[in-house]
Amino acid sequence: MLRIKENFVVDKGGHALGVLIDMKSYRKLLEELEELEDIRAYDEAKAMGGASLSFEQGIKNVERSRQK
Repeated sequence: MLRIKENFVVDKGGHALGVLIDMKSYRKLLEELEELEDIRAYDEAKAMGGASLSFEQGIKNVERSRQK
């Protein structure tokens, strides 16, 4: 589990306005978010069904579409 030491930015009344985290934690948080987005995209594609492609065939298709 990702552990983050956060520092809260508060107004004069003590209400939280924002959060500060160190760059290492921020980058790790972004990596975790990207991984979750990949998992979500995979789950959505899997739920759609249809024919599947090998990785190599997918790369060929992308390369072909870029040449057009």
